[in-house]
Amino acid sequence: MDLPFKASLEGKTAVVTGGGGVLCSVFARALAACGAKTAVLGRTLPPLERTVRLIREEGGTAEAFAADVTDRDSLMRARDGVLSLYGPCDILLNGAGGNNPAATTDREYFEPGGKSFFELPVEGINQVFGLNFTGALLAAQVFARDMAEKKSGTIINVSSMNAYRPLTKIPAYSAAKSALGNLTQWLAVYFSKCGVRVNALAPGFLITEQNRTLLFGEDGAPTPRTGKILAATPMGRFGAPEELVGALLFLADERSSGFVTGITLPVDGGFSAYSGV
Repeated sequence: MDLPFKASLEGKTAVVTGGGGVLCSVFARALAACGAKTAVLGRTLPPLERTVRLIREEGGTAEAFAADVTDRDSLMRARDGVLSLYGPCDILLNGAGGNNPAATTDREYFEPGGKSFFELPVEGINQVFGLNFTGALLAAQVFARDMAEKKSGTIINVSSMNAYRPLTKIPAYSAAKSALGNLTQWLAVYFSKCGVRVNALAPGFLITEQNRTLLFGEDGAPTPRTGKILAATPMGRFGAPEELVGALLFLADERSSGFVTGITLPVDGGFSAYSGV
């Protein structure tokens, strides 16, 4: 894998949740390419095994572990497996996340008819919060205990532009990512005396399997939402997962960011800086 620079992660154990997804599979490969023994976690094994296969083909060390970040017992089983195979976690990347169509309104503004804010089921809202917020909290509870006890380690949460300003149609996802940013700051202070740093990445707009239907029609044509996103992104394009790797490695490498904790780092083509005027 081509890297913008090679971080010093030899001998480290990295745990990546959501490691079968488009973004976190790239993150897992980057950490492994820098020498980290990488545990790739997710709910279903086949996509995790694809990530592991790529890492091994690139000369890295990796293993897949089935785990549901919303289930503490499931995470504990994965932690025991990682500890037995690779030793205690040094880098926790909380990448599991995503939206649920059940928690998405049909329109950007209230109009009679269709699925409005008033029809959003609490089950869908809770599922989105569980995946994006509670899942990161539980993973930190499970994997950061070893970090705190050995007085070293780093947690990197995957946030979103929604943490800065809520996007239309996805209220639960926006609120959950905002809460994750707050948790990042809280944990950074809480762990500050025991050598554990906590930061977050906030990607701008990338094309993934989860958002593709919002961005492109069945014929492949951009939707009006795509037009709005690109108009609000000064660089005028979507990002690529590989363009987040440099920021990830900066936060993961103690030599590069040893005095950095409690931040959310945007990698967004200027979206968070643009007022629209």
